[in-house]
Amino acid sequence: MPRRTATMLASTLMLIALLCAGVFIPVPYSEMSPGPTVNTLGEHDGEPVLQIDGRKTYATDGHLNMTTVRVTSADYRMNLVEAVYGWLAHDNKVVPHDTLYPNGKTEEQSTQENAEEFSQSQESAKVAALKELDVPVKSWVIVSTVVKGSPSEGKLHAGDVIKAVDGRAVKEPADVAELVTEHRPGEDVVFTVVPAKEQAAAEKEKRTATKTEKVTITTAASDDAGEKRAIVGISAGTDHTFPFSIDIRLADVGGPSAGLMFALGIYDKLTPGSLTGGAFVAGTGTIDDNGKVGPIGGIEMKTVGARGKGAEYFLTPADNCASAARDVPEGLTLVKVNTIDDALGALEDIRSGDTADLPKCTAS
Repeated sequence: MPRRTATMLASTLMLIALLCAGVFIPVPYSEMSPGPTVNTLGEHDGEPVLQIDGRKTYATDGHLNMTTVRVTSADYRMNLVEAVYGWLAHDNKVVPHDTLYPNGKTEEQSTQENAEEFSQSQESAKVAALKELDVPVKSWVIVSTVVKGSPSEGKLHAGDVIKAVDGRAVKEPADVAELVTEHRPGEDVVFTVVPAKEQAAAEKEKRTATKTEKVTITTAASDDAGEKRAIVGISAGTDHTFPFSIDIRLADVGGPSAGLMFALGIYDKLTPGSLTGGAFVAGTGTIDDNGKVGPIGGIEMKTVGARGKGAEYFLTPADNCASAARDVPEGLTLVKVNTIDDALGALEDIRSGDTADLPKCTAS
């Protein structure tokens, strides 16, 4: 066999071997890509995304789109060819697997966590919007979750209302950890709670819950990095009673990043006139009960997805601005927001057509 032919054959076989290796060798990466974007003022699967009963609502126009990111599942093992393709593709982003699923988190655990965060974001969006409208909302601190195998298992339950710890009133979720950590591991702490069933019955009967219980829990030592501290194995959150019904109908979405856009959608439906002036506005960002907007992940994928659907403006959490501004889709204006007030101010400028002074994102 001529040397040239042998060399070409060997090179071809080596290339085939490398391609096969690339297909079969797994790499520790996952992929993110633009997900669906949904108009909070419109419909999804044939029904309004925001349904409000018991309060006058007003007609809306334009778009206030929430945005999402698709990610590969926790058990999906990307191969080298897919990783290289993802790195080269403009609309995808390849990230270390542990970035999306830290500490061996399973798909089921991730889905459950995202569902809980999505539910909490809806509640915070409602509270933030109603506070902006000076509509009173009743709030209280609850047990959000109980860690399996912790000192609180079987003693405290999700939905229990925490009235006091060691006889000292609890007003914010952070108060609970602060009061518990005043103890040493192994010491007893006394919770005064309204049981979840009593609270649910009181809400149904439209009365104030009166039945309380004192629950004594022996603290354990924390097992994370840093100085050991007393813990009881719960996470505290906030629950609310609203003066009328606000229902957010959007399935198959998780995480907290739609909070800002839900709050703006609720605000628009409860106020006369157009909030957007007919413009196509999309955005993202967590929101807390006081209207503070927080950063999210996958910002680059969300701007690509929003522009692909026709968005002209993108409301961007201030802490995401620098990374988002490095690669802005053509025709999309990134508007920096820290609070719901910032977002409403920006929408006023967009509505009036006076956009010269919009607080735009810039790359650092």
